[in-house]
Amino acid sequence: MSEKPFQFKQFTIHQDKTAMKVGTDGVLLGSWVSLNSNPFSILDIGAGTGVIALMAAQRSGAEVIDAIELNEEAYEQTVENFEQSDWGDRLFCYHASLQKFAEEIDDEYDLIISNPPFYTSTYKEMDENRAQARHTESLSYSELLTGVSKLLSKNGSCAFIIPFNEEKDFVSKANKLGLFINKLTRVKGSENSKIKRSLLQMSYLEKDIELNELVIEIDRHVYTEDYIKLVQDFYLKM
Repeated sequence: MSEKPFQFKQFTIHQDKTAMKVGTDGVLLGSWVSLNSNPFSILDIGAGTGVIALMAAQRSGAEVIDAIELNEEAYEQTVENFEQSDWGDRLFCYHASLQKFAEEIDDEYDLIISNPPFYTSTYKEMDENRAQARHTESLSYSELLTGVSKLLSKNGSCAFIIPFNEEKDFVSKANKLGLFINKLTRVKGSENSKIKRSLLQMSYLEKDIELNELVIEIDRHVYTEDYIKLVQDFYLKM
């Protein structure tokens, strides 16, 4: 994976210190999440490089945009990226686990966003930091959702990107905590490929689900209009 900085239209992500590089999942979530409620406060759980929080800063006028990151190298990288952006006065990263953060912080957030860790490979195929970042054992979905339910304001919403094959279990866990899907987009790499990811936005309000599907590519590096429309405010070549 590249150690080079990743240049977006309005900010730069340095990624030489962290195992988690800029990827499609984070950019998808940061572009897709609805900000129509004009949140005052936003929390990014598992910042990695800070890309999702920075996207939220670009897209919104939220006065408080916090992030939490447990991995020390990723935390340092996120702080660096925040400080070098145009929105450093609105961005702050905590070096903590979600569990500890949720116990110690009394604040509530209007919007919580997370590209949570999930298992995609074996530990043997990746270095320890990257494996930890990608594996749910470092933060299970139950722990993630419990933390979110403690930190989310009554009228707030939370958004996630997860593997499609884990959608049913994730939603079941969320429902038990009183969180319900309001918006759901299932993502495919191409028209004929299987659904790979689920983008979910949830709240304490149970209502009709805004449901659709997103196809990323028509051909290799030839992107669909829907995908371009979603990410064109961020990627330089869109």
